Amino acid sequence: MTAFRIAAVLAAVLGVLPAGRALAASPAEVIADYDPDKDGTLDLAEVKAAATALFASLDPDKDGTLDAKELKGRVSAKELKAADPDKDGTLDQAEFLRIVEARFAAANRDGDTTIEAKELASKKGRALLKLMQ
Repeated sequence: MTAFRIAAVLAAVLGVLPAGRALAASPAEVIADYDPDKDGTLDLAEVKAAATALFASLDPDKDGTLDAKELKGRVSAKELKAADPDKDGTLDQAEFLRIVEARFAAANRDGDTTIEAKELASKKGRALLKLMQ
């Protein structure tokens, strides 16, 4: 089984993606996967729900924190340092979600309360996706 398929199965089991659904390829598919209210956009609560599930899946030792190795390149060293006020080299869930909030705001080019497919397809939208999938 490939790493991609393992990630898709894990995401489905954790309830991040619908059962049997592979990781989405297009922004519209991503929105469909993480949009429980089916309004065709992602709001911050929906993005944070996906990020929370991802956080849990990236925390194999279940210590409630993620270090650089567990983050697997999803967060830059600069972001990690800035989001780590206690300087322990790890992010707890609240610290991780602050990065999610910042990336959501950066991706939300039109300044409304949602991310549309075109925003998700942007460079900043793809950076946000790294914290959701």
